[in-house]
Amino acid sequence: MGSTSSHNNEGLGRRDLIKRSAALGLLTVPTMSFLSACASGDSSDNDSVDKGKKTAKNPLGVNESAPLDFVLFDGGFGQQYAKDAVKVYETNYPKATVKFHATQLIQSELQPRFNGGNPPDLIDNSGKEQMDMGVLVGKKQLTDLTPLLDAASADDPNKKVRDTLRPGIVEMGQFDGAPVWILYYAYTVYGTWYSQKLLDSLDAKYPETWDEMLAVCAKAKKKGIAGWTYAGVHPYYIPFSLYPMIGKVGGPEVLDAIDNLEPNAWKHPAVKTCLEAYYELFKKGYILKGTPGLDHIQSQTQWTQGKALFLPNGSWVENEAAKTMPKDFNLAVSAPTGIDSGDKMPFGTIWASGGEPFIVPAKAKNKEGGMEQLRIMLSEASSKNFTQSVKSLTAFNGGTDGIELTPGLKSAVAALEKAGTNVLNPRMQDWYVALQKEKIGVAGLGEMMAGRITPAEAIKRIQGYADEAAKDDSVKKYKHQ
Repeated sequence: MGSTSSHNNEGLGRRDLIKRSAALGLLTVPTMSFLSACASGDSSDNDSVDKGKKTAKNPLGVNESAPLDFVLFDGGFGQQYAKDAVKVYETNYPKATVKFHATQLIQSELQPRFNGGNPPDLIDNSGKEQMDMGVLVGKKQLTDLTPLLDAASADDPNKKVRDTLRPGIVEMGQFDGAPVWILYYAYTVYGTWYSQKLLDSLDAKYPETWDEMLAVCAKAKKKGIAGWTYAGVHPYYIPFSLYPMIGKVGGPEVLDAIDNLEPNAWKHPAVKTCLEAYYELFKKGYILKGTPGLDHIQSQTQWTQGKALFLPNGSWVENEAAKTMPKDFNLAVSAPTGIDSGDKMPFGTIWASGGEPFIVPAKAKNKEGGMEQLRIMLSEASSKNFTQSVKSLTAFNGGTDGIELTPGLKSAVAALEKAGTNVLNPRMQDWYVALQKEKIGVAGLGEMMAGRITPAEAIKRIQGYADEAAKDDSVKKYKHQ
């Protein structure tokens, strides 16, 4: 089936469009950056607490009586897993007082503290108000977590923390060279989520090609079920399935070029093909009516109520949507549907990477305490507690033995096994937060999926945003090594 957004190409298949447009000029010089700083680099000096004595039980040299200030993003994973880890800290350091605070207003509450030189000791920098990681790193606002990674693990004094982590976690925390600025605690599987029960009721299997996707959506529509919904108010959720689709169709180098802010990266034929495929969902009426006005919770609720079949999301959705998800929903996730057998990467190619970015500010009073709290959270016991309570994996490479996996988690593990080495890790949402969310997400993809602009217009608009970012010298740039 040809693209519905280009009348001049109606006789061509999608694969032909890729081949024919490949000569239009692709990718060139790498550059980078974006948007206003979310933290001032002019913070006043702030005295740190005295360091404690390093011992086998205290490898980071934590001051055992120093207070600890911990701010958690109150999102899909809730607060309890962190509260439980705090209790362990308090048990290990009974003279210390831990101030624990959970909020969704990360930037609103913490930017003034950064600017005033009095940030917390440990922050889960996530959610809608996530502070821009690239800006924080570029303005030297973060502590290098290498001492944590090189410290003895909580479970085995002969094994370093870094040796207990899943592949890619350390690299994700690096922006330019050896320092590790961020510890991503959760291990997130992104993709297309659905109810296996609902899919079975349609006598359908998960579609591997886009023509199969359209056929499944058509079958659902006949039964009064929308093919797709998504967080319309926060359309930066769309890339959770779109980005790995682009990588599957065009190869990982296409995503690397986008991350690197290379000229014309968004004009790659694989990007054009995938955006046109998604636009077909709108053109054919396969998007749940009213989706552009729904936030992530509202769209998930419509989805769990069986009003839509597919939802782009991350593995936190099993916990976040638990209140409205029927017991027999049989949650499942799949790698994104591709175009056809001519895709560069096989079906099963998925986006999986660290989530929930924890940081220790450079101006924190108790840096060792912040890192020690993370060391506790990276123990097998804390990891198992997280997995059991929020139905998601952690950065700890293990922690599932003896646990009865929930349907969504079991499906996520199976998806990772199927992917093997075909795991993609786009970095746009880490390197350039505002560009990803406000520009690419809301002003670009969100407008396209709402039918207010065409794929061609979306590509032109997004490439313009990327070019603006590339020319912005106010924020440090990053590049895939």
